[in-house]
Amino acid sequence: MTPKIISYHPKYKNHFVSLNKAWLEEYFFVEQHDIDVFENIEDVILKPGGEIFFCLVDDEVAGTVAMQKVNETTYELAKLAVDKKFQGQKLSYLLMDACIAFAKEKKATTIMLMSSRKLDTALNLYRKYHFIETPLDETDYHRADIQMELKLS
Repeated sequence: MTPKIISYHPKYKNHFVSLNKAWLEEYFFVEQHDIDVFENIEDVILKPGGEIFFCLVDDEVAGTVAMQKVNETTYELAKLAVDKKFQGQKLSYLLMDACIAFAKEKKATTIMLMSSRKLDTALNLYRKYHFIETPLDETDYHRADIQMELKLS
């Protein structure tokens, strides 16, 4: 059982959607902006210069995360999700490492994210990676009540 990280492939699109809907429905609800992203992954995330990563364990999708291009120096880490049956195996670390490597490769100086204070496990992960809280920008998400940034060296 060696996990591997791969970049987006259309055959995994439904896994991106279902993994994210699972945690959204558990903790919040699926908002219209989520639906817009899910229905237009290529246009919203990939075409502007972003990427979606998948963590595969024995060819099964165990987790996913998106990197959305904000501008030439900043990417947003979004839609990080790990299937319940794979949680606790630190697969989110592999996804985070892929996001950071991607941002550095793109010469970004900042990775930002929006989250909810309700998501302790996620916030602990971000803090382990040295994300710091910053003022909350305007957002389309009702659930977002914290914004964090990681400055890349």
